Amino acid sequence: MQTVEANGARIPAIGLGTMTLKGETCVEIVGAALRLGYRHLDTAQMYGNEAEVGQGLKASGLAREEVFLTTKVWHANLAPGDFERSFDESLKKLDFAFVDLLLIHWPNAAVPMADMIGALCKVAADKRARHVGVANFTVGMVEEAVRLATVPLVTNQVEVHPYIDQRRLIETCRTHGLSVTAYCPLARGGVPSDPVLQRIGAAHGKSASQVALRWLVQQGLVAIPRTANRDRLAENLAVFDFDLSAQDMADIAALRKPNGRLVSPPHAPRWDT
Repeated sequence: MQTVEANGARIPAIGLGTMTLKGETCVEIVGAALRLGYRHLDTAQMYGNEAEVGQGLKASGLAREEVFLTTKVWHANLAPGDFERSFDESLKKLDFAFVDLLLIHWPNAAVPMADMIGALCKVAADKRARHVGVANFTVGMVEEAVRLATVPLVTNQVEVHPYIDQRRLIETCRTHGLSVTAYCPLARGGVPSDPVLQRIGAAHGKSASQVALRWLVQQGLVAIPRTANRDRLAENLAVFDFDLSAQDMADIAALRKPNGRLVSPPHAPRWDT
């Protein structure tokens, strides 16, 4: 598995996103993904499936240290005392002593940045979170977070796919040594039917989805596609045996559009323009 290195972390370039995976389906899909070769799992307190993700990892037969495990603290739990209690609950549900990466899931305008980042860095001190980072942070927020952090931040997990322009944010993260983890990398079902991606895929013997994921990893980004389909699990992982040409990359980049964002809940920050 190809990895992305960022501020001391080595993050597998393709991970399994688990949002909306519930109950026994989640346990089975996590186990199946790991048996296929996935070594990166992404969950969150808000997903309500941390226990099932932990069960799936254990059922796979892999040692805990072989899998890069990420969870996140919800935006309502970012005040210092709440943050630590939330993380304690996540570890209990996962039934593991540590996670490889702990993220602030969304910023909270009601909590000072110094308090959010201070709480994040504090839980890293005892190594129960081997690395820490953020999610859904804008350019200005990344810069402020890096300035305030007492331990290295290793990623900013944000929406990235061919239809959204995140170039400025990606460059800011790289300047500070952070990786970018792309959620919704298949644009919530928009990618598979795209004629440009289908055309490029046909030339490589790949699907449109594989082309979109390859476009991300070829830029040095991490992608965490979610699926409950076992065939799609294998398809999403099979993106390391071909290369996109410079023209392919340019054609995919040209798909970006001003209104390409898909995820913007009421608690979202004021996005970069």
